[in-house]
Amino acid sequence: MNQVKRLISRNAVPILFGVVCILGIYFAQMPGQFLLMEMVKRMARNSFLVLSLIIPVAAGMGLNFGIVLGALAGQIALILATHWEWAGVGGFVLTALLATPLAVLFGWLAGMLLNKAKGREMITGMVMGFFANGVYQFVFLFLVGTVIPFENPRLRISTSPGLRNTIDLFRLKNALDKIWEVRYGFVGIPVVTFLVIALLAVAIWAFFRTKLGQEFRAIGQDRHIAEVAGINVDRNRILAIIFSTVLAAWGQLIFLQNIGTLNTYNSHEQVGTFAIAALLIGGATVTKATITQALMGTFLFHLLFAVSPRAGQTIFGSAQVGEYFRVFVAYGIIAVSLALHAWQGRAAAKAKLKEDTTA
Repeated sequence: MNQVKRLISRNAVPILFGVVCILGIYFAQMPGQFLLMEMVKRMARNSFLVLSLIIPVAAGMGLNFGIVLGALAGQIALILATHWEWAGVGGFVLTALLATPLAVLFGWLAGMLLNKAKGREMITGMVMGFFANGVYQFVFLFLVGTVIPFENPRLRISTSPGLRNTIDLFRLKNALDKIWEVRYGFVGIPVVTFLVIALLAVAIWAFFRTKLGQEFRAIGQDRHIAEVAGINVDRNRILAIIFSTVLAAWGQLIFLQNIGTLNTYNSHEQVGTFAIAALLIGGATVTKATITQALMGTFLFHLLFAVSPRAGQTIFGSAQVGEYFRVFVAYGIIAVSLALHAWQGRAAAKAKLKEDTTA
């Protein structure tokens, strides 16, 4: 009985959202194959991004809101790939290779900054994402076509500097998904995309069994003890952010090739928020996240996204209510998690102080 209680306590968040999703499916009354198609697409396009969050959590850096920088690196590479007319699988691979050094640079800069803000990594990462977004918009909305020569009528705004709001990625659309697609009725399952996601999951599992992975875990458990043990804490924290940023860049490429359209100035804006919300819904915390929690959270979060508009229409007569609800869930789960983390940290500090006083 106690084991059941502990199990429920540890998995309260995914259980709650599982119940909400079941109720949403009941009220949405969506055809089974349509819901399956939606979930296959959403899992294929979002799982890689959520998995990119795990390494910084293990290294004690919390939830990496800075994955927005990785998404920006991926989008910059996509803009250049579209300009140079790269296409197909080869074009997609070249775009990923182009995005990698950009993501490494952004991750290194972000890691350097986060090392100056130890203990405040999450809020620093969030503000850093806003700043990077501003720089990105300044470059592609004002500098392109004026300071930066860029003559491409399909990408440029015809009456002013800057890039169009929407860029058609028809040459790279489904470049990864269509390599091998298995049909189930009218549901297409992108086998290669899921194999890539599985490969990343295995790579993360294997990484934490290496010396570097064990060092990351040691830093996450106690930064000061790790430093005393001779681990280069600052270097490893930078590496953790670089890994996360590079994976986020590749994840954004997988996401956008599935969508087939790049919203130049806002495709990246909710990347961090939605990926972090999905991770937390899977039962992860600010200090612990697993591959299972990442994939389970992605499934539950996007299942809720898929059914909530129809459920809102059925219950309240307005699909917009469902839209508001899922945005509320995304931000609400992050707020609650951060509040719990602060409360647990304060309680642990009080307990340690009491123990030291007693001793």
